[in-house]
Amino acid sequence: MKEKLIQRFGADRVSEVPIQEGEVPLLVLDLELNSPVTVILTNGLSDYKMPVPDKWKEREHNELYFCLPSYWEWEDLENPQMNWVFYWIQRLAKYVKEKETWYGHGHTMPCGKEKNPLSATMKQNHFLLADPILLETEMSPIQLEEKEIHFLSIIPLFQDEMDYKQSQGTLKFSQKLNNNGITEKLDDFRGSAMKRKWRLKR
Repeated sequence: MKEKLIQRFGADRVSEVPIQEGEVPLLVLDLELNSPVTVILTNGLSDYKMPVPDKWKEREHNELYFCLPSYWEWEDLENPQMNWVFYWIQRLAKYVKEKETWYGHGHTMPCGKEKNPLSATMKQNHFLLADPILLETEMSPIQLEEKEIHFLSIIPLFQDEMDYKQSQGTLKFSQKLNNNGITEKLDDFRGSAMKRKWRLKR
């Protein structure tokens, strides 16, 4: 898959992340949008053919990714405000294979049994897997030999967002995110999509 991404973005935009033995290989994409972003994505999760329901039979091969803002110093692997992305992308990738299950658009999961916040600056305690939003074009499917590889973004959610999604469904929640300009791009400063935005009367 790395070669396919190099063809799409250029060799200077694609690199590998050092990993420990037994971990899922990871790639880094440096993308120049209106505001540059860094994409951390799995490289090989798509080797696992997910046992998807019939309605998702064309989505059996997936890779996961986080989209990081330009101000994140993701190379600082000792920084707990940022290094959690590596822990969680590994955990999510390993889980789906070990449990012989599948991931698809709209799937959610807690950040561990305790549902603790991701970091001191990121108070979200759940994840949503979603089709690319900001990177809809950049992370469009890749054809690799006989399989089509799709990309699922990992979006951190606040508890009240999770509650709304569970009660109202993926479509309504996706509309809520869209109305608030929330995408897969991580943002240390974003508030919950469920908080009312007060407007001053003129």
